[in-house]
Amino acid sequence: MKKGFTLIELLIVIGILAILATTVVLVLNPAQILAESRDTQRVSDFSTIQSAVSLLLSTANTAIGFKNYNGSLVIGPNTAVCTLAGCSCAFAGATCSASTTLVGGVNVVNRGINSGGWIGVDFSQTSGGSALSNLPIDPVNSGAYFYSYLSNPAADTYEIDANLESTKYSNTGASDKEGTDGGDQPTIYEVGNDPGLNM
Repeated sequence: MKKGFTLIELLIVIGILAILATTVVLVLNPAQILAESRDTQRVSDFSTIQSAVSLLLSTANTAIGFKNYNGSLVIGPNTAVCTLAGCSCAFAGATCSASTTLVGGVNVVNRGINSGGWIGVDFSQTSGGSALSNLPIDPVNSGAYFYSYLSNPAADTYEIDANLESTKYSNTGASDKEGTDGGDQPTIYEVGNDPGLNM
C-alpha cells in the first residue's frame, strides 16, 4: 500500500497556509514596519546632528557662525537655488523670512562636515574633532521625504526638518514625534536650538 497525500489533503494544506499568510500580512503590515524603521533612522540622524552641533557650540574656540546662504532657498527634489522672494518653503505651511535660509532636498551633493555641506556648519572646528564623519541624508531621499536645514546666522539658531511617513510617528500617532517636537508645524518633525522652531 502506497503512503502519500491525496489531492484533497494537499489543497486543504495549501488553503490553510494561504489563510495564515494573508493574516500575517494584514496583522504585521510590512509596509508600515518599513516606514517605522525609516522614521526611526530619521529620529536617530537628527539626534546625532543635534549632539554634534551642541558639542561644536560648547567647544569651538571661535564663533562658529551658521553659514549664510545669502537668502537662498533649496526646495524639493532636484530644484535649483532660488531667492526667498520667489520661492515657497520645502514643506507645506512652512514660513520663511528674510533672515532665514533653508537648504535641503534630494540628491544632496555635499554631505561633508565642513561649512559646504548641506548643513552650513563647519564641524571640523569642534575641539577634539567632529562627532560626524559625514552628514546623513533621508533614508528615502525622494519626493516629499528629505532633510531640510534652516538657519538664522545672526542669532546662531538652526532647525532641521523631516517629513515622517509612518502612522506611528506622524502627528497624532501612537508615538507622535511631529506634533510633540515643540515646532510650529504639526505635521513636520522639527528639531534645533531655536526655542519656538518657527523659522
